[in-house]
Amino acid sequence: MKINFRSNPKDKFREIEVKKGSTLEEIYKSMKDELPYVAVAGVVNNATKALDYKVQRKCNLELIDTRTRVAHIIYQRSLSLVFIRAVNYIAPKATVEICNSLSNGLYIEIQGAKVTDNFTKRVKKRMDQLIKDDLPITKRVVSRATALKYLSEDDRFDRRKLIASVPQYKEVPFYTLDGYRDFFYGIMVPSTSYVGVYELRRYEDGLLLRYPHNDPNNIPKYKNEKQLYKAFVEQTEWEELLDVAYIADLNEKIAQGKTRELIQLSEALHEKKVAQIADMIKKRQKRIVLIAGPSSSGKTTFARRLSVQLMVNGMDPLYIGTDDYFVEREQTPIDEHGEKDYENLNALDIDLFNRQMNDLLAGKEVDMPTFDFISGHKEFGKRITKLRPGQPIVIEGIHALNDQLTTFIPEEEKFRIYISPLTQLNVDAHNRIPTTDERMFRRMVRDYLYRGYSAKNTINNWPKVRAGENKNIFPFSNNVDVLFNSYHVYELSVLKKYAEPLLKEITPADPEYVEAHRMLMFLEFFKIIEDDSLIVNNSIIREFIGGSVFLK
Repeated sequence: MKINFRSNPKDKFREIEVKKGSTLEEIYKSMKDELPYVAVAGVVNNATKALDYKVQRKCNLELIDTRTRVAHIIYQRSLSLVFIRAVNYIAPKATVEICNSLSNGLYIEIQGAKVTDNFTKRVKKRMDQLIKDDLPITKRVVSRATALKYLSEDDRFDRRKLIASVPQYKEVPFYTLDGYRDFFYGIMVPSTSYVGVYELRRYEDGLLLRYPHNDPNNIPKYKNEKQLYKAFVEQTEWEELLDVAYIADLNEKIAQGKTRELIQLSEALHEKKVAQIADMIKKRQKRIVLIAGPSSSGKTTFARRLSVQLMVNGMDPLYIGTDDYFVEREQTPIDEHGEKDYENLNALDIDLFNRQMNDLLAGKEVDMPTFDFISGHKEFGKRITKLRPGQPIVIEGIHALNDQLTTFIPEEEKFRIYISPLTQLNVDAHNRIPTTDERMFRRMVRDYLYRGYSAKNTINNWPKVRAGENKNIFPFSNNVDVLFNSYHVYELSVLKKYAEPLLKEITPADPEYVEAHRMLMFLEFFKIIEDDSLIVNNSIIREFIGGSVFLK
C-alpha cells in the first residue's frame, strides 16, 4: 500500500510504497539511508506513535529524531530506563531518584549506594552492555487495579500513591527491560540500541546522565551549572517544608483542603528570598541591578517585588526596561530569514544605554527615551530623570546579563540576577517534569488571556522562543550573583484550569496536536485548584492568570 512520507518537517510529503501492517521501525530501517539521524518515534497524521506501531491504512508519516521536542523527551525517558536497569543490576537494593535537568542532562541521586568513581564506571559499563546487546523494551498496558498490585509488589509506593490519587487514570503503561519492570507514562524506543549516545559522570552527591540536544550524534560541551544546582538544592529544601515531593503529595493536599496553607507558605518562601536578595544588594552597595531570564519566568513581577524590598531597605530604585532603548526600527538587524531581529543585542542602542546609565550614576540629569512601538522610534522629553546619591537602578531585559550590554559601566556597580522557574516537583522518582513545560504552560495561558493568541500559536512559536533563549539568555545564566527560582509547587494545578481547555481545542488535523496531546497526557495527573482567589495579587503567578498589582 502507499503512504505519504517525509524525513524532515521542512520537506513536503511524498508517496512511498510499504507493506500493509508494517511497523514504523520496519519502515525506518528501509528508509534509513536517507535519514540524517536515528529516528526514535514517528508522527502519524499528527499523532506521536512508538516505532512498534503498525500502519494499516494510508497516512502521513514523519520519522522524528531528538531535534524535535517530543522525540527528545522519548530519548531521555528511554535512556533513563537503561540507566535505572544498570543501577538495579549493580546495586539491587538501591533506589534511583531522577531529580532535575542540569548541564544538558539529568541530575540523579542514588539512595542505598555510595556514588564513587568505581560505582559510576560499573554502571556505565553495564549500560554500554545493555545498549550493545540491543535488548527489547516492551510495553504492557494494564488495568488500574493490576497497576496498583504491581506497584505494591515492586515496593514503588510513590508511584502507587500517584495512580491512586488520579481515579480517571484507568489504563496504566508499564515497560520491561531485561527483567526489570517500571511505570513510565510516555512512549519509549523499541530497544536499547536507540539510545547509544550518552555520557555519565559523577557530580556533587549524585550523577549526571547527559545526552544529545540539537545534534543527535553528539553530547553538548560540559558546563558546570553550579548556580542552577544550588537553586535546585534550595527548592528541595522548600518542598520539604511544604511537604510536597511528588504530584501525588500535591493532589493529597488539595483533596484534604490544605490549598490555602500551601499557597501561603509557598508565597512566603518567595517573599523571604526576594528580601534576602535586597539585603545582599544593600550590603554590597550595588547600584546597577541586572535581571534576565527565559520567557515566562516572571521577570516583571520579580523586578517590581525586588524594588519594593529595596525601598524597605531605604533604597528607592529606578526601574528600567531595556525595550525603551531599541534602535530606530529602520536600523534593526535582519535575521537569516530576512526579518527584523528584535532579540538581537544590536537591536538595542548600546552606546546610548551605557552613556545614560553612567550619567545617572554620576548624578547627572538624563533625558531617558520612551520607545513608541507603533512608530518604531524613540521619543524624548517625557522622562527627564536624576538619581539621588546611592539610589540604585533595577534593569530588566533579555540581554541584561550580557556583558556587552553594560560594557562601559563599572563592574563594581553591577549585581546580576538570573530568574527562571526550576521545577523540582516530579511525577514520581523516575518520571520528571521538564522545566520548559512549566514555562510553556505559563506562556500559553498569558498568550490567550492577554495577547489574543491561541494555544496553537504558543506551541508553534515555542521553538523560535527557545532558539532565542539558547542564544541570548542561557549562556549567561551561570555568571550571576544570585539565581531566583520563580517556580511555585502549586502552580500547575492552577494553570491546568486555564490550559487544558485551550489544548483540547487543538485537533488531530493540526500539526501542533503532537505537542498538545503530550501536554494533556501530563496534565491528567494534576488535581485542579479551582479557587485561585487564594493567590495574592503580587504573586508571580498573577503575571500569567491576571489580577497582578504590578501590571495594568
